[in-house]
Amino acid sequence: MKPVEEFTAQSLPPAYDPHAVEQPRYRAWEEAGYFRAEIDPRKEPFCIVMPPPNVTGRLHIGHALDNTLQDILVRWHRMRGHATLWQPGTDHAGIATQAVVERRLREEGQTRHELGRERFLERVWAWKDEYEKNIVEQLKRLGASADWSRLRFTMDEGLSRAVAEVFVRYYERGLIYRGDYIVNWCPECRTAISDLEVNHEEEAGHLWTLRYPLVGGGEIRVATTRPETMLGDTAVAVHPEDERYRHLVGREAELPLVGRRIPVVADEAVDREFGTGAVKVTPFHDPADFEIARRHGLPAVQVIGEDGRMTGAAGPAYAGLPREEARRRVIADLERGGFLVSVEPLTHAVGHCDRCDTVVEPLVSRQWFLRMKPLAEPAMRAVEEGRIRIVPERFTRVYLHWMENIRDWCISRQLWWGHRIPAYTCAECGELQVAVDRPERCRRCGAPGERLVQDEDVLDTWFSSALWPFSTLGWPEDTPELRYFYPTSVLVTGYDILFFWVARMIVSGLAFMGDVPFRTVFLHGLLRDAEGRKMSKSRGNVVDPMDVVERYGADVLRFTLISGTAPGNDLRFSEERVEASRNFANKIWNAARLALSHLRGFDPDAGRTWLSAGLPDGSRPEGFAAAELADRWILHRVNHAAAETGRLLERYEFGEAARTLYDFIWSEFCDWYLEAAKPRLYGREGEEARRTAQLVLWAALERALRLLHPMMPFITDELWIHLPGTGPSAMVAPYPEPVEAWWDEDAAEAMETVMDVVRAVRHLRTEAGVEPAREVRVVLVAGEAEPLLRRGERYLRLARAGEWSFLAEPPTEPASSAVTRAVQVFLPLRGLIDVAKERRRLEKAREEARALLDRIAARLERPGYREKAPADVVARDEARAAELRETLRALEEREAQLRELE
Repeated sequence: MKPVEEFTAQSLPPAYDPHAVEQPRYRAWEEAGYFRAEIDPRKEPFCIVMPPPNVTGRLHIGHALDNTLQDILVRWHRMRGHATLWQPGTDHAGIATQAVVERRLREEGQTRHELGRERFLERVWAWKDEYEKNIVEQLKRLGASADWSRLRFTMDEGLSRAVAEVFVRYYERGLIYRGDYIVNWCPECRTAISDLEVNHEEEAGHLWTLRYPLVGGGEIRVATTRPETMLGDTAVAVHPEDERYRHLVGREAELPLVGRRIPVVADEAVDREFGTGAVKVTPFHDPADFEIARRHGLPAVQVIGEDGRMTGAAGPAYAGLPREEARRRVIADLERGGFLVSVEPLTHAVGHCDRCDTVVEPLVSRQWFLRMKPLAEPAMRAVEEGRIRIVPERFTRVYLHWMENIRDWCISRQLWWGHRIPAYTCAECGELQVAVDRPERCRRCGAPGERLVQDEDVLDTWFSSALWPFSTLGWPEDTPELRYFYPTSVLVTGYDILFFWVARMIVSGLAFMGDVPFRTVFLHGLLRDAEGRKMSKSRGNVVDPMDVVERYGADVLRFTLISGTAPGNDLRFSEERVEASRNFANKIWNAARLALSHLRGFDPDAGRTWLSAGLPDGSRPEGFAAAELADRWILHRVNHAAAETGRLLERYEFGEAARTLYDFIWSEFCDWYLEAAKPRLYGREGEEARRTAQLVLWAALERALRLLHPMMPFITDELWIHLPGTGPSAMVAPYPEPVEAWWDEDAAEAMETVMDVVRAVRHLRTEAGVEPAREVRVVLVAGEAEPLLRRGERYLRLARAGEWSFLAEPPTEPASSAVTRAVQVFLPLRGLIDVAKERRRLEKAREEARALLDRIAARLERPGYREKAPADVVARDEARAAELRETLRALEEREAQLRELE
């Protein structure tokens, strides 16, 4: 324990400077090894796996929120004595990382194809090494107390082996297959993407009605939103029960602009209410049409290529054109040929790539798929049976609905950066082998391993991320960490990746570990700007968390991010909220400096036993005075803050926990207890009284700092280690629990009664215009509350009350009055104010209020105003008018009081 003489207020600068505190504190924590997780069978394990940030650049404000919430939980459980592991790592982010590196290459005048696969991957690994280091440093600036000695990367050697092992096991179980199916294709990223990676946005478009001539006479009209794809039509489909077209089923139509004969088929998938009720069937470029074609044995014609341009199959007039230009030309040619019947405006959903926002093209492509239905069923049961709890609970229904309707997952991507699919085709005989390592020879023809060609594609980034909770702990090896920390305790992430990541981790954990990957899923909301809009570069409203840290410090950012949060709800981020958190940090710093100025040379050990017993009079140690009402009250409130904060953190109500500590520290400790204790702290009531006040001040402050530490770790630790009688760091000190002997409802009731009276007197002083420094006389009619009030009547000086008296009935002299829950409070006015000056002020205020009320009343009475004006405007006017009438009433009462003083 540190010597008490070492710590003084002068040890701390007069103003809080986060730059002087935060990085030195973090280095001290790292050097002391506080973040390292140890396996200890005697302790309850607590483990969180960090959602791995992409190695594409800098952290964004969402990362700051996500990691702040995790760090709060990690620090809280570490202080509670749990064996705590926060497993960190980063994600290779296949499409996103390859895109940024390719963009860098284009700036240098190169392409990945010119470099070749091997050299391109060298460039990406170099990018990864640079930006992973940056990301880790940014997380450290935020205060993340992860075990950095265990840092993992989704493509490191161990995780790559885990990915290959999972692929092979799925394949051997018949859950992975390869086939030609229609997929979402991004022409910009040049790869297939999953359904979850497609954002469907409502856009203004058109519905074109086209006339297809029938062979032998007549016509059939079809409606489409994509006329350029008609060049790839291989049928027209109608509903089998549609009386309009039943007689046409089996006939042929002649495809305009192409001349190809295509059949009219009946299929129940056709929506009779859409357009004309007859639809063109383009199997290569529409998922529904692809299924219709499979049912009817129709051919598929690819008229749009992987680059988003028309293929040779579209015809020489259109080959090579971008999709948009081909659409314009096809429409013009259809109109010229008399095949365009009508054009109507239509708002419809258009799929965009989640990464680059390019319009997605449905294409038939050979891809690898994972069968999800057999895997989804146990994942649903795990949630339904309560083995996994989702917070907030409303997302349970969302999760189950998605899992019930899950489709097979397209897991292959046409990229170079990622986990290459462990499938090998023999160049001699075409035999396909799936293996963790390259086979030594073909199992069919015996060709050597070098004749086995590995699949060019890589796996979807989310395939490896889905293994994160157990692969990071050493799977497929049976490691001590895996046995001790799995299943992990809680997953903290945004609700926007519930399906991308959370559901797939549950599936994978059950499939390969036989148990859920985590016991609880906490889903937080998304950060929006001050106006509630989504943050985006195009809007210019993106907040860089490191900019906020540079200006205000990490603690201020952290407290801003959690203040006002509620599970699953979005949160608005504004400069005003940041400044409010900065003010809170300054308040804590200044209060601690004041406390330290009164704790110089104080040794809390002399009173620890007495303090733990609740400061009973009968066992008071020598040198201490009896505890006062304020002492017992603040200890009771420390207990309440500890109990309430713990309860709220257990429920993941971070915002409410932050508010509880804010109110306790700012209002109860700083504004009330410090002020109430000052006479004793300054020695005005003797040394014994001073020592008792010091003991309670020390106890309340050091516990408040420990309570707040998980949320604001830097400032709390810096102040805590300056207090006498503490240890090396708050982060390894126990998290405060209520002390049974400190509960004192009687003291709480008495002090609250006094505080109510003080607030009332302060209000009456302000209302009467009494100078702040002037003392006043107060009359109290307390009734049954008088004994409570007398216990703390000395604290009435906090309202600058120079004298006070208790009466059974209200005074007859002129006085302002207020009523608290239990007490009538009177402020006699004679001799207290300049009556003439106050009369002039009131007259002016009354005239201004009357003029404004007349204007609003005239507007409300204007004919037609209430009917024509927006309802919220009328309501605002009515509320303001009522407020002004109340103001006028109060001003008239005040003037009547002044007349009594003349």
